[in-house]
Amino acid sequence: MKNRFLVALSLLAFSACLAGAGGKDDRNAAAAFAKLKTLVGQWEADTDKGKITSTYELVSNGTALVEHVNAPGEDAMVTVYHLDGSYLVLTHYCIAGNQPHMQAKAFDPASNKISFDFVSAGNLASPGDGHMHSVQVSFIGPDAFKSDWTFYKDGKPAFTEPFQFRRVR
Repeated sequence: MKNRFLVALSLLAFSACLAGAGGKDDRNAAAAFAKLKTLVGQWEADTDKGKITSTYELVSNGTALVEHVNAPGEDAMVTVYHLDGSYLVLTHYCIAGNQPHMQAKAFDPASNKISFDFVSAGNLASPGDGHMHSVQVSFIGPDAFKSDWTFYKDGKPAFTEPFQFRRVR
């Protein structure tokens, strides 16, 4: 009898989880991803290091947004944004040789900002190794946005790279 009660309780908990998964998206991940999709095209930003170019393209039937970033004197970097259930996530393929995975916080469409925080990373030997830890994307208008990438080293912010992009096409 005790086992039946535990099985019934487990099934009830599992059903509640499934109902929650299909319910309202409090994070507004789909709205945030739709906002990111408006970046499809080519962009430029002027920095101390020179002109940075960035290209955004939709792939996989519109389910992933790929960002290609080229900075003078550096290898290209790629970031892939996509929905994972009711979460908006990204993987950044960094010139530091690791691949940070980040998840977006709740998105308020009125703010025009999407903030991502570190979840885990591929090819990160220890948590103190240098890696991109967060990024905030702020939409200024249809032809301008800002992104602030924060790099962590030894468990704390080492620097933030701010980029002010303008649409080229």
